Amino acid sequence: MAKPFLSGVVLLAAHRITRKVPSTMIRMLSALLVMSAVAAIAPPGIAPLLPPALAAAPIPEVGGAVVPSLAPMLSRITPGVVNIAVRGRVKEQNPLLQDPFFRRFFNLPQNQQPEERETQATGSGVIVDAARGYVLTNGHVAENATRIEVTTKDNRRFTAKLIGTDTDTDIAVLQIPAGTLAVVPMGDSDRLQVGDFVLAIGNPFGLGQTVTSGIVSALGRSGLGIEGYEDFIQTDASINPGNSGGPLVNLLGECVGINTAILAPGGGNIGIGFAVPINMARKVMDQILRYGEVKRGRIGVAIQDLTPDLAQAMSTAHTTGAVIARVDAGSPAEKAGLHSGDLVVAVNGVAVRSGTQLRNVIGLTRIGDDVELTLDRKGAERKVAVHVDPAGPSAPQKPQRQR
Repeated sequence: MAKPFLSGVVLLAAHRITRKVPSTMIRMLSALLVMSAVAAIAPPGIAPLLPPALAAAPIPEVGGAVVPSLAPMLSRITPGVVNIAVRGRVKEQNPLLQDPFFRRFFNLPQNQQPEERETQATGSGVIVDAARGYVLTNGHVAENATRIEVTTKDNRRFTAKLIGTDTDTDIAVLQIPAGTLAVVPMGDSDRLQVGDFVLAIGNPFGLGQTVTSGIVSALGRSGLGIEGYEDFIQTDASINPGNSGGPLVNLLGECVGINTAILAPGGGNIGIGFAVPINMARKVMDQILRYGEVKRGRIGVAIQDLTPDLAQAMSTAHTTGAVIARVDAGSPAEKAGLHSGDLVVAVNGVAVRSGTQLRNVIGLTRIGDDVELTLDRKGAERKVAVHVDPAGPSAPQKPQRQR
């Protein structure tokens, strides 16, 4: 059930249809062949420079040449990726029936009730806790659900319980009966770099489990109008409707993102996909499991991105960061000694690329915890611990979605 957005952004829960999809595996194989060639010519006694996931894999030989393969790593983690089928009910109101003149002309009752219809959608998910049966997926996959069925790679079917969802990040947590489940280990999305190889695993168009490959094209994408808290990983790994909620994994087999949307002006994949960083998804899941919802935090500042003009005016050598434009009176920020004009260059030891990133980190920090801000104040850097208070009614709200 693909949902179009402004600028052609589409969320990826889908019905079954068939469409030819281009592959980017050739680029990955080229790189892997280069690595295998380096390994083949390495002097005796020197370990080949292969990633752990590949170094541990049996390498087949074809015609005497070594051919690297991701199959061993995928065979280990794909049992932890599930297909999700959702049945739901939505109420729809015919806009014509809202017109009193239309109702009077056709002699229709003045109080028209919304019509209710059944919906079906497919998506993907990733098992992150086998002992308790927790599955991460997208919120829009489970939207309006009355029944959620999860199917594992070995065709076991479970009725899932919706533990909770956060619409501002489009993350949902499901639970299935625990048992002999496989998990996909969670990585550290803060360590991703543009150019890293990644794989997208999911259930495109309801076809069944599918793996595609690509690279990290960009980090920290925001302003797309998809979610209230955006800090997307952009990838050219081919993802399509039905991939929503599936994992984006690195070559070590670690989940680094949850595939969520694509930029699709014509309705199909053009190599621009977006995934929620797993570090953000993990924080959302932790709060949903602890509180049943996500409680947003605040420190009481107004922030803006560091622009070249601001950087020149502030005489700073930094080119990215978040500038504090205002500090609220009596806020945790004021109590911690933050000033208007301070430049935040890192939060909890992670470099700050934009004001959006800083807002996301603070908003998803548990109430009562501290965040460590690294400040540039007139050329001198200092670290400040700031207490996180509950966000009030003025907290940023998720933009309205176009259906």
